[in-house]
Amino acid sequence: MALDSGTLAVLRAHHRRQHEERPASAGAWRESGRIFTREDGSELKPDWVSEHFERLAFAAGLPPIRLHDLRHGAATLYLAAGDDMKTPSAMMRHPSQAITSDAYTSVLPEMARAAAEASAALVPRSVRVGEASETGGPP
Repeated sequence: MALDSGTLAVLRAHHRRQHEERPASAGAWRESGRIFTREDGSELKPDWVSEHFERLAFAAGLPPIRLHDLRHGAATLYLAAGDDMKTPSAMMRHPSQAITSDAYTSVLPEMARAAAEASAALVPRSVRVGEASETGGPP
């Protein structure tokens, strides 16, 4: 999976902090191979992560959102950034682009407006709105 440079920098800093804090665990550190762990290095439980995320979102004043909903948002943002459907579909490891398209993407208002403007620009016009037509009637 590809990550942006800002996210990679944050993850590298987190990894450095973990490595620096290991000696304080007095040999209790468990190597789990995970990026995010409990203080002793052991694996986080999925239910705990989901509940913790919901508490953080609530404390931040965000509307109710599940951790899994971030996948939907990510797919939508990839499309809004101009990527084709193949990119988010492959990153989410979906067997087909149709699954990503049908279940994981939304049309943001900005995307809808841009599509409307681009579509309207394709329609040939000899008179612009607000200009008088040659016949004197509506354009």
